[in-house]
Amino acid sequence: QLYRDARECLTLLSQRLGSQKFFFGDSPASLDAFVFSRLAPLLKAKLPNGKLQQHLKSLQNLCNYCTSILSLYFPWDGGEMRPPALPVGSGEAEEDPHKRRNQLLSVLVGLVAMLGYAFLSGIVSIQRGGAGPAGRQPITLEEEEEEE
Repeated sequence: QLYRDARECLTLLSQRLGSQKFFFGDSPASLDAFVFSRLAPLLKAKLPNGKLQQHLKSLQNLCNYCTSILSLYFPWDGGEMRPPALPVGSGEAEEDPHKRRNQLLSVLVGLVAMLGYAFLSGIVSIQRGGAGPAGRQPITLEEEEEEE
């Protein structure tokens, strides 16, 4: 039953596509992306049971549809053209030899700026001595829990 439904779905898709390049004319829509994402693996993958794949291959317009999208958006697929390869020995280290140092310096400058702001605005202060201002004692963990 599942294979029959899938075959029927492929046949209906083939009928809907007809001789058009895409489902809604000459430009792709989100439906084309969705349908292609389901058809391309079915068309290209090696499957243990190829009944559905054979049916798809018999629907020439859907095969042409997948092939045209593959060549249009994935030109390196199929051996036609490969994505540009990086030369041997190239990498991020050669693009900017001081990249790691610059990242570390950026983090340190940001940290110093935040700490400086915290001290100058009074968010954080350093006090010497035991009792603190106006004779207040520091709050212990037990006292803090009681206040909540």
